[in-house]
Amino acid sequence: MTNSMPTVYLQDYAVFSGDLKRCFISDKTLINTINQYSYCIAERDAVFKTALQQSDILLPDGIGIVAAVKLLSGQKITKIAGADIHHYLLEELNRKGGSCFYLGSTDNTLKKIVARLSKEFPNVKVCTFSPPYKPEFSDTDNLQMLEAVNVFQPDVLFIGMTAPKQEKWSYQHKTKLDAKIICSIGAVFDFYAGTVDRPSPFWIKLQLEWFIRLCNEPKRMWKRYLYYGPLFVKSIILQKIKSFT
Repeated sequence: MTNSMPTVYLQDYAVFSGDLKRCFISDKTLINTINQYSYCIAERDAVFKTALQQSDILLPDGIGIVAAVKLLSGQKITKIAGADIHHYLLEELNRKGGSCFYLGSTDNTLKKIVARLSKEFPNVKVCTFSPPYKPEFSDTDNLQMLEAVNVFQPDVLFIGMTAPKQEKWSYQHKTKLDAKIICSIGAVFDFYAGTVDRPSPFWIKLQLEWFIRLCNEPKRMWKRYLYYGPLFVKSIILQKIKSFT
């Protein structure tokens, strides 16, 4: 993480602790997010953990992370979701007349993203690529993705392949990507395209976005919240107890 960034440590992770206006981006910047689910997965996946740790900016995307930082360090930070950094970067690009690239999801979702983007951020040049849907990419797949991005040379590359695939891929290919900002935002592709509804600001302000997502997609989300949620809480409580000894 860039030294000038305001950060707070949550165990082995340097988590961004400011607001988005304090994201000082000068060189190639890798932006990822961390939530209770990715925290738990990373503890079992060394490559994923390294990818998160090597982020230039690691955003606290979840009330669980915010609460854990408060409990362990006493510091108050604000949740910054993938949708927040996505909107912030698009506003900056629109103001400057920049460009962005969407790598991930389906052609249908990408078309909807481009259509909405052209209305809301008309000054932003955009290009997209839908990679094959598979657990692991071949060397040929990787070369095709790199070429698609590098021919366009975007100011911002948004990657939406779900965690931990997107974080691993962006970390492993950072030096080969001709993009100033590389940002893994997962479900934001579907939220922005409108193929999946994001909970309303009402629920987000109540810090219950996770609960609404669980209600809307129980089959996909139950393990993330009902299994990994308690595991995360247990881990944080044990760390707190350890700090007293």
